[in-house]
Amino acid sequence: MHLIVFLILFPLVAAGLLLLLRSDIARNAVVCVSAAVIAVVSIVLSVQYVGTGWQGFALSSVVIDFVGIAISVALAAVVISFGIKYGNKIAIALAAIQVVGSLVFEFGFAHGLHVETGLYIDSLSIIMALIIGVIGSGICVYALGYMADFQKHEPEGTKDRRPTFFALMFLFLSAMYAIVFSNNMVWVFTGWEVTTVCSFLLIGFTRTEEAIANAFRQIIMNILGGIAFLVALYVAAINLHTLSFVEFIAAGVRAPHLASIAVCALAFAGLTKSAQMPFHTWLLGAMVAPTPTSALLHSSTMVKAGVFLLVKLSPMLLVCPPAQEMTILVGGITFMLCSFMAISQTNAKRVLAYSTIANLGLIVSCAAVGTPEAIWAAILLVIFHAAAKSLLFLCVGTAEHHIGSRDIEDMDLLFDRMPFLARLMMLGIMCMFIAPFGMLIAKWATLVSFVDMHQFILVLLLAFGSAATFMFWAKWLGKLSGIAGSPENVEITVHATEWVAMYVMAAIACFACILLPLVSAALVEPYIGMTYGSVVPGITDENLWISSILAAFVIIILFAGLGASKKKRVGVYLAGVSVDSDARVYRNSLSGETEATSRNMYLDSIFGEGKIRRPGEIICSAIIVVALIASGFVPPVLL
Repeated sequence: MHLIVFLILFPLVAAGLLLLLRSDIARNAVVCVSAAVIAVVSIVLSVQYVGTGWQGFALSSVVIDFVGIAISVALAAVVISFGIKYGNKIAIALAAIQVVGSLVFEFGFAHGLHVETGLYIDSLSIIMALIIGVIGSGICVYALGYMADFQKHEPEGTKDRRPTFFALMFLFLSAMYAIVFSNNMVWVFTGWEVTTVCSFLLIGFTRTEEAIANAFRQIIMNILGGIAFLVALYVAAINLHTLSFVEFIAAGVRAPHLASIAVCALAFAGLTKSAQMPFHTWLLGAMVAPTPTSALLHSSTMVKAGVFLLVKLSPMLLVCPPAQEMTILVGGITFMLCSFMAISQTNAKRVLAYSTIANLGLIVSCAAVGTPEAIWAAILLVIFHAAAKSLLFLCVGTAEHHIGSRDIEDMDLLFDRMPFLARLMMLGIMCMFIAPFGMLIAKWATLVSFVDMHQFILVLLLAFGSAATFMFWAKWLGKLSGIAGSPENVEITVHATEWVAMYVMAAIACFACILLPLVSAALVEPYIGMTYGSVVPGITDENLWISSILAAFVIIILFAGLGASKKKRVGVYLAGVSVDSDARVYRNSLSGETEATSRNMYLDSIFGEGKIRRPGEIICSAIIVVALIASGFVPPVLL
């Protein structure tokens, strides 16, 4: 228990120090040391408890409860103050409703409901702890170099707000640990809301008009999820007489008619946090934030809080048809439509955003299907998506600073201009969609589970969405692979902290793919066995080992010989009709001059956001409303 408490509290101490420090040297030291400590302790904790099953730890304190109340009031005050400053009445009203609801719940309904086992650990929380501790802290290290460059591009005389930025990053890590280790549902709710407000402040960090608008979009949508979470707490206290997460799940499975509203409310909260349609726009808007924000909050950790909750709720979803059908359909539709919309994007960060939303949709659907095979696939999707997508976000951020663009079409010759970074980016892309890497293996297991459960609508959504996935990733991969001429190597000025973080992400992605059978046996299967009493992996061990061997072979080929020798370079030859070889300009058949270029098709007239977004939002909104009415959630809220 001491290690868990340390992981929750230590990032808070680091955040406090970083808020006070103004020296770059001191900040760098605190971030690097704190990140290393968090990563090491997370690994030690995981090794200590791997394979031990669910273990609870006695921790119950009135002081902690009152601290949680104070945090809720402080968070509401932050949102309301910004709402007043920028004139956003909706944010003010929702924050006021939530804080009043929290106070009434705490003093009127939660009084007398003590949760003796305040903390716990199981295989799923171990997986999340490793994602938060290793990937999350690695992103904080990456941010040192990135934010140094970011500050240089700020207008002269602009206040250096990096202390606030790094303090929020570490505060976020603390809140995520509270979510994944807390058995007290009120503590989970507190961590949930801290991540929401941290995201709000980081999205609006640049304080531009666009950033402020997108930050308020995020806070409004996520407070709606927070209010739904609060409704679930009321139901748990009134109907089930418990605020223990494990007892809540067990009681809900035994008496689903008493927990139906709570399950639907929590599923709704999970959909908002994981940016499913129609709430996906908050994550798209979040891409205006600095790249470390995108990597930490909106790729590897914050959005994973939503799917983490849904995976935990999976046994309850099986006995609550309205919540299950809502989650299955919204997740499946989001996966397919957001994959389609990614095809039309040239902005690399928007491609990553749509891909993130789509893959979260697939995880959401797996959690709702709820079979052991589907949960096995869902957890593996969480692992591989966190590793590969965080690597890609970091690579795009570094590339943008050095080539001056995040447009995929401007990444010509990146294989020569930034050889190490291009290969890391290619690794991340291959991990997302190419066999034998783990993401595709997990998708195959997803398909098998959908077929076995006769979820034919989901099979169709998965098939069409996966085809779109192949298209947009292949376009990007092909762009990176092009080699022509002898461009200047521009990656020699990349900060060492950025390289360290990117190599850590790459190593995690590689080890996860190569050691896939061990990851499954040590981390994923124990959770499924504990939850369902049996383990039925989606793919046999023999096939997992074959895929891991092939993945190792592909990785070796990708990086073999990099920087080993200086090969001869010659100019571009354009078949004797060259006008300017360096600029790749040649004389065409009409004696005019034409530049030789290669450009992808984006099919905006077919897959553009204007064509797909609105129908998807309407369909998913209708599904959610019908499910909430069917569960009985809507009347209590209206009353």
